[in-house]
Amino acid sequence: MVHHDSHLSRYREPLGPIPAGGQVCIRFLCNESDTVTLRTWDGSEHLFPMTLTENHLFEVTLTMPETPMLYWYDFIIHGKDGDLRYGNSGDQLGGEGFVCNHQPASYQITVYDPAYHTPEYIRHGVVYQIFPDRFYKDAIGQTGREEKIRRAHPEATFHAEWNERPTLDLDPETSDNRALDFFGGTLRGIAEKLDELKALGVSILYINPVFRARTNHRYDTGSYEEIDPILGSEADFDHLIAEADKRGMKVMLDGVFSHTGSDSLYFNRFGRYDTLGAYQSMGSPYYDWYTFYNFPDEYRTWWGFQTLPTVNKDHPTYRDYLLNPKDGILPRWVRRGACGWRLDVADELPMNTLRDMRKAIRSVREDAVLLGEVWEDASNKVAYGQQRCYCLGDTLDSVMNYPLRRAIIDFFTGVCDARHLRRVILHQQEVYPAPFFYSLMNLLGSHDRVRILNAMAGYDREGAAQMDRTEASKIFLDKDTRVAAQKKVLEAIKLLCALPGAPTIYYGDEIGMQGMADPWNRAPMDWEHADETVRNTVQQMLNHRRDTPMLQTGHLTVEADGPNALIIKRYAVGGKDVFGKPVDGDEIFVRIAR
Repeated sequence: MVHHDSHLSRYREPLGPIPAGGQVCIRFLCNESDTVTLRTWDGSEHLFPMTLTENHLFEVTLTMPETPMLYWYDFIIHGKDGDLRYGNSGDQLGGEGFVCNHQPASYQITVYDPAYHTPEYIRHGVVYQIFPDRFYKDAIGQTGREEKIRRAHPEATFHAEWNERPTLDLDPETSDNRALDFFGGTLRGIAEKLDELKALGVSILYINPVFRARTNHRYDTGSYEEIDPILGSEADFDHLIAEADKRGMKVMLDGVFSHTGSDSLYFNRFGRYDTLGAYQSMGSPYYDWYTFYNFPDEYRTWWGFQTLPTVNKDHPTYRDYLLNPKDGILPRWVRRGACGWRLDVADELPMNTLRDMRKAIRSVREDAVLLGEVWEDASNKVAYGQQRCYCLGDTLDSVMNYPLRRAIIDFFTGVCDARHLRRVILHQQEVYPAPFFYSLMNLLGSHDRVRILNAMAGYDREGAAQMDRTEASKIFLDKDTRVAAQKKVLEAIKLLCALPGAPTIYYGDEIGMQGMADPWNRAPMDWEHADETVRNTVQQMLNHRRDTPMLQTGHLTVEADGPNALIIKRYAVGGKDVFGKPVDGDEIFVRIAR
């Protein structure tokens, strides 16, 4: 028998990431050989003979490098008929490995900066994501801003009624939705609903982009310096920040810095800004921010969208524009009251830029947060040929937890069992340092995916999520399907509230809204037909999470109770939480069943 399980302290002690310079004891069970070697990799290969202790258990204690990095290990079993190898599981999720006769995938140890810390309000908080055009329109609406809106949005159409369906307006060249229809949600509208959100249990508002742009989603930034006039003014932004602060709530902005809009102050393809844009002249101060192949109509774009020219992120003037401590965009809006930034497509920003972004906002606010959109394992991702680890302590505070979302949906829709869901959770606990792991944005719904209600009804798999948009517009869940899916959604939210990381609610999911992918998942908040039973249940769970420190920072164990249920345990060790701080309360067990 040969065996190693990186999820059990018998084989790896301590479990999980190790601070730089710390020690870890690695053990390996083997009754088929008297000689076992631990092979490690930290940029070069090292071989460590393992010592046989008792009951066929070999061990070696390692001192981790002084520099934060990813550290790798596997095993060589020396036999009379040759060597065998033992490495990580085939799904790369750690835990029990397997024997082979070739170089296996290695186990990972994340060696992180011992000084790494993330804002406490994230790990203690509940996040609520708002698509601002579709949340709430205050009584004043656009009054007094009509001319400014007309100049900024000459192509926009406005829905006459709040409860209309979004417009499907496909671009004939790209087949993408042009997103030029607006419902007129405002920042003051959000402020008017803060008491309801506070009662729901929310402590952090994550708001999709609020800066001037051509589209309703505003991921095609027109000006990082101007609040979109449809949403309001800088005074309205200040009002929202002040009202949130009165209630102990924070506002996190959405930063889109890998590309701008072609209709922008910087590119100015349509001449709608009073600047000399890069598209207009090689003499533009912004010309070098972009890459032109054949000036002016052929240029580098984000994923082929001509409306989204890619920015040269390392260009000195662009970096200064974003990061200058006096008036750079990132510190400027944090200084104005935002608690920090969620970064769109963080993988497309250079690592040195991420480091400097974090420094820039921390220079203004010590507890400013930098959270990234990363869809895969954020401890070990290869993007554009570069291996990236975002959790060593020098770049991001945490990420949106899409791998957990995928595993939760797969569990509740029968694609995987409880054992696999458990492995996903334990893998994240194994590779993410506690400051990062306990700050994850644990989400079920977002503006980029079908509504979670639809997902739990089976509409979030390959093919279904990418189905013809016209066909998607015809999908409405019947009563029985909706009721069954809603039970799964509530059980999934219960799971989020039981795990480390901030439970995150996409606006409308707490009242049972449904919808396929864009634009149907971005319908206006249905204030008139909210499912109050669902809302009350979600409110009870979120408030329980908010009021229970053990669920926020307590230690974690996860067990599968057969194929259909998980048992989550949150507890203290010596009266202290995972960060070594006193925590009151008894240990908590939560059973999640499908």
